Amino acid sequence: MNSSLIQLLVLAGIAVFLILRLRSVLGTREGFEKPPVSRGATATKRPDFEVIEGGPDRDIVDYVDEDSPAARALAEMKRVEPSFSVAEFVHGSRAAYEMIVMGFERGELDDIEPFIAEDVFEAFVEVVAAREDQGLTVEAEFAGVREVKLVNAEFNKDTGEAQITMRYVAELTSVVRDRAGEVVEGAPNIPRRQKDTWVFARTMGKDDPNWLLVATDA
Repeated sequence: MNSSLIQLLVLAGIAVFLILRLRSVLGTREGFEKPPVSRGATATKRPDFEVIEGGPDRDIVDYVDEDSPAARALAEMKRVEPSFSVAEFVHGSRAAYEMIVMGFERGELDDIEPFIAEDVFEAFVEVVAAREDQGLTVEAEFAGVREVKLVNAEFNKDTGEAQITMRYVAELTSVVRDRAGEVVEGAPNIPRRQKDTWVFARTMGKDDPNWLLVATDA
């Protein structure tokens, strides 16, 4: 056997030895496998987010100044009743305003009675009754609310009663006719601007979610 062949066999043996040695240390991998993850480590590291606590409540400061008495009152309302939302109240009061205004203008008071305090409702009844005694009828159409603003909020910690004052600017057409059908006030095609400041009240934490109209200041 020549020396070249002997050297080749020796190198081949060394190569086989190294391959077997590597297989025993690294193991084998077949197909696509994820690289091993050390125990206690995560596959991906999530970015760290800074948690800011004690920041302003946007549901409050979007409507009133942060350090105002109104803001503190609204915060107390939410503390007593965590499900209370200022945004939802403002939105609901806007719908209630249209419903109550049109119910009063048209003399349809039965539908709005559940949303009005007793003394305010009695005042509405007196006005509607006086119109009927004079033979007057009102034709009204609501054109829309142009402005809604939360102007004040108060909360009584002893009784849990909350009061929120809202200001509305709306447009509607209103025509008052006498018994003969003649127009005595207003114009059918000319909208008029109406400004109202209303106060709604409710005892927080009670099962009844309805706010009542307790005062008006046109």
